[in-house]
Amino acid sequence: MALEVTDSNFEELVNSRKPMVLDFWAEWCGPCRMVGPIIDDLEKEYAGRVTVGKMDVDNNNDVVAQFGIRNIPTILFFKDGKVVDKQVGAAQKAAFVEKVEALLK
Repeated sequence: MALEVTDSNFEELVNSRKPMVLDFWAEWCGPCRMVGPIIDDLEKEYAGRVTVGKMDVDNNNDVVAQFGIRNIPTILFFKDGKVVDKQVGAAQKAAFVEKVEALLK
């Protein structure tokens, strides 16, 4: 299961040595429910190499505002604490795997 990321633990997680995949979602969002299992799969497949987390947009206004998240799901891909890629909206698992693999290069 993906890590729960909040306004209070975001900085610590994003600035760790590992790349991070962060899914901005909400319980009421249909497309978010489609992406959720893919995010959980990524967490299992890349355990120890990539931090994979989910942030509930309804409960974490600071980070949501910091990155200007307006549409969900939005998945941000971080390397060295900076956004290097993003996916807005639902996509196939292969698209996410490709982006994660790029983080590891």
